[in-house]
Amino acid sequence: MNPVVHFEMPAEDRKRMSSFYASVFGWQTQQLGPEMGDFVLVTTAESEENVPKTPGAINGGFYQKTGDVSQTTTVTIQVDDIKEHMKKIEAAGGKLSGEPMEIPDTGWFASFFDTEGNRVNVLQPHRR
Repeated sequence: MNPVVHFEMPAEDRKRMSSFYASVFGWQTQQLGPEMGDFVLVTTAESEENVPKTPGAINGGFYQKTGDVSQTTTVTIQVDDIKEHMKKIEAAGGKLSGEPMEIPDTGWFASFFDTEGNRVNVLQPHRR
């Protein structure tokens, strides 16, 4: 099976959202700069090199909400071969949302829409 390894949630005010989740759930946040789209990294479990130590736990992030109706909470599924999975997505009726892009120090990332219109991501981590 391919596990869910990341989540993303849109926020009108990322600072306010970070404070909410920190105070309610104890999550840690880190604001990234403009070179990373001002994304907020979210750590939900004790982690090592951005990977949770607890099996099954995932980390995620917050991104700027723009009012686009396609902005929704998404999950990222880890795969061994992103190009192979892109073929499987299309064969099963999904719609790709562009070509894979490399995330430095992380891996190859792509988005797609499933048969129900949900936006989902896939990630092929760099080999370590």
